[in-house]
Amino acid sequence: MKTCLITGGFGFIGSNFIRFVLEEKKDITVINVDKITYAANPKNLPDDHGNYKFYKTDIADKLELSKVFDENNIDYVINFAAESHVDRSIMDPSVFIKTNVAGTLNLLELSLKRSVKRFLQISTDEVYGSLGLTGKFSEKTPLSPRSPYSASKAAADMLVMSFFHTYGMPVLISRCSNNYGQYQFPEKLIPLVIINALNNKDIPLYGDGKNIRDWIYVLDHVKGIYSILEHGKAGEVYNIGGAAEMENEGIIKYILNKLNKPFSLIKYVKDRPGHDRRYAMDFSKIAGELGFLPDYDMEKGLELTINWYLNNENWWREILSGDYKEYYKTMYDYR
Repeated sequence: MKTCLITGGFGFIGSNFIRFVLEEKKDITVINVDKITYAANPKNLPDDHGNYKFYKTDIADKLELSKVFDENNIDYVINFAAESHVDRSIMDPSVFIKTNVAGTLNLLELSLKRSVKRFLQISTDEVYGSLGLTGKFSEKTPLSPRSPYSASKAAADMLVMSFFHTYGMPVLISRCSNNYGQYQFPEKLIPLVIINALNNKDIPLYGDGKNIRDWIYVLDHVKGIYSILEHGKAGEVYNIGGAAEMENEGIIKYILNKLNKPFSLIKYVKDRPGHDRRYAMDFSKIAGELGFLPDYDMEKGLELTINWYLNNENWWREILSGDYKEYYKTMYDYR
């Protein structure tokens, strides 16, 4: 048995990855380390699996985090834990530095001390900055973050690579395009659109709605992550993409059509400061070296996602009844 420490395992992508490992990889024991912030939900995961252990721990607390390493013989570390919402980083950058930079450093130092066999940093395409109407991000694209969130992730990536070059630590970095799918927190675009539409509530759309993102269904991302963990070359960065570029306005109208809701629900609001215009990923490296290609196109992925939110109303209604209401009012009601 191998032991894999996964941070942020109650979050959207982390929980989908853990589900994949527990269902498909019977030779791996999962240790989930999660602080349980607003975006983490213990209901995202089963609590009765034999190859699973949970620690309520903040990766920014090195003393508490070290206890997890002391109590387990850890082979792999995958760092999903991150403050990840750009709007929140604009409101308060400090927590992003604490978790995304200091927390990553703690994980690196403890992993180095215990000779962890593989350390995989889950990053984002946002570290590359913004594209014009043409071109794609490759792994050689210079880092040019434009928000406190993406700056904190870029800083973490640089720390990770420094441990490879300085200490020879077997690190890897994955950078993925925008994810969507089951268990995604409702502040993100696609679940926000689905839930607001189901409730016949206005759907806020930044600026002119023409910002373009390259979208990937979360289970494709999970598959890509595992292929990097298993077969990626230490010291390398791998882009993961879905080959599905869409304008934000187009996604919203697509979902509204699927739900038989009127476009009049769209409410154009003041644009976000520093809003990147376009992202697109060149993932030919992971395709060529590791054989990764997405299985789900945008139509199939959105169908599965919409159906999941339709069939899991209790999950998202519980979130809407909490602190999320105050956050939503702060972000959108006065724009």
